[in-house]
Amino acid sequence: MWLYALLALAAVAVVLAVSLRQVTIFEFERGLKYRQGRFAAVLAPGSYFVLPRFVTITKVDVRPCYVAIPGQELPTSDGATLKITVAAKYQVSDPNKAINSVAGFQGAVYTHLQLALREAIAGETVESVLAARSTLGRRLMELAAAKLADIGVTLLEADIKDVMFPADLKRAFAQVVKARQEGLAALERTRGETAALRNLGNAAAMVEQRPVLIQLRLLQTLAQTPGNTLVLNMNGETTPLPLRETKGPVVPEPPARGEADG
Repeated sequence: MWLYALLALAAVAVVLAVSLRQVTIFEFERGLKYRQGRFAAVLAPGSYFVLPRFVTITKVDVRPCYVAIPGQELPTSDGATLKITVAAKYQVSDPNKAINSVAGFQGAVYTHLQLALREAIAGETVESVLAARSTLGRRLMELAAAKLADIGVTLLEADIKDVMFPADLKRAFAQVVKARQEGLAALERTRGETAALRNLGNAAAMVEQRPVLIQLRLLQTLAQTPGNTLVLNMNGETTPLPLRETKGPVVPEPPARGEADG
């Protein structure tokens, strides 16, 4: 009788050995263990032996993933339409929720980001979108993070990648920028002219108080101009004084006719 029992145990052991299947869960994965179709546990990385007839293990990749949402045409509060591209980074934090609570969590991530982007842009104008482009990613995080957490996904990053305008809106913005630059240039010209007039007024006041300044200014101007000769009349004699060195010799003026005859 003991022999039959040992043979039966050996037969069972052989059947189990043949039926057992080894499942390896790698470091970047987590395993979902189902026993007869019911979720049992989340398995850490390692090797497991299971009876496929009773136990099933589904592996889930938990590495960070990137998703791009290209060319979303979204209306702004001032009636314009912008085409915006979003780049996001997410990671499965709860494999049980990600697999068992929704059919295809990747599609859910895509949809939630689309809806969050539409909500973020709907209350903004075109100018505010351009001005707050760097902060729109933070707004997307606030709108989508909680909803993605409900399906076991953690949103790590969300940024606005591209903002494209219709052709007519591009031309309008180009005209606005051109007009703004022209206005700044006109303002600078006005400031320069005002400063010049102020300097002229100060100079006129100084000349009025000291008339000799205009003569000194005239002498300074003549001295800075080549080819001029300053003539000073001292004690009835005419003495030519060159204000600047010239290439040729200085030729004195001929004496008057009366002085030559004398």
